[in-house]
Amino acid sequence: MALKTRIREFRARYNLSQKDLAKMVGVRRETIGNLENGKYNPSLKLAMDVSKVFETTIEEIFSYED
Repeated sequence: MALKTRIREFRARYNLSQKDLAKMVGVRRETIGNLENGKYNPSLKLAMDVSKVFETTIEEIFSYED
């Protein structure tokens, strides 16, 4: 199973750069890039922080696909 994220889509909707989002959730910009590219699985706290920024649920942003 691979983690799929919609972070890039939500960032575009909110007009945020990777750096902006990273600062808002307390991680490095590279972490956001790795999340978007499926190279990093977020902690529950990070997933919750990202979902709060975008005012949606974790499930709307993160999913697993076979």
